[in-house]
Amino acid sequence: MSVKPPGIDWKKELRYAVLLGAAVMGIWSFVAKPFYIPSESMVPSLLVGDRLVVAKYAYGFSYLSPFVPVLPKMEGRLWGKMPERGDIVVVKAPSDQKDWIKRVIGLPGDTVQMQEGVLYLNNTAVPKRPAAPTMIPESENMPCARPEFRVVEAGGAPFCRYPRFIETLPGGHSYAVIDLLFSYADDTPPVLVPQGHVFLMGDNRDRSADSRFSPEEGGLGMLPIENVIGRAEFTTFSLDGSQRFWNPVSWFTALRGDRAWLSLRDGDE
Repeated sequence: MSVKPPGIDWKKELRYAVLLGAAVMGIWSFVAKPFYIPSESMVPSLLVGDRLVVAKYAYGFSYLSPFVPVLPKMEGRLWGKMPERGDIVVVKAPSDQKDWIKRVIGLPGDTVQMQEGVLYLNNTAVPKRPAAPTMIPESENMPCARPEFRVVEAGGAPFCRYPRFIETLPGGHSYAVIDLLFSYADDTPPVLVPQGHVFLMGDNRDRSADSRFSPEEGGLGMLPIENVIGRAEFTTFSLDGSQRFWNPVSWFTALRGDRAWLSLRDGDE
């Protein structure tokens, strides 16, 4: 004697789907969210194609969340605190309202200036020492910035060989930057960071729209702390751009194995 299988309880399934969606949105809004690196502004610390986790709770909570369309705008932050100099943060850019990632350089009350490619904080040059060049494998999403930086290893693999420097901020946080050539952003007037704002820069000093540029110029300007979404914690995996949706094998061959689970809160020496 056969037994007729029970039918699907669509109300129960819908309830589970709604609860799952609410849980995911809650985690993204208040705990952590994934982020994808779309540009070269944070090279060499981050490469195009890196995926990482951003802690949403690190600096408290503002109105900037997936629930923006249905919640009223809040002024200030709930349980808010300022980032530390050297933190890598994801922010909401005022110029296009998209998520950008930069490094915190200046805090309220700091005077920030660039002179001939050297960063000055409060009229004191931030130590910047030469380090071994960074060697980044050339890939579909990371072509070399200029032909003169492209080198080919003995085995035939092309790399982008960029001059690298180590900056050390007050407080001791060190990180790597690349500075390929002179640009007008290497010389800027001194600016005072207002209360409730931060000054941000990309580690790739020649290819970063950041607080050196106003929102009208496509940059960040002095960014209100409410626009800071969270702190970058660690990478999860990275793709070199060669993956193809219709070719599952390429999803694995495109992986950069050495880019997984890298802490983004450690110094770079």
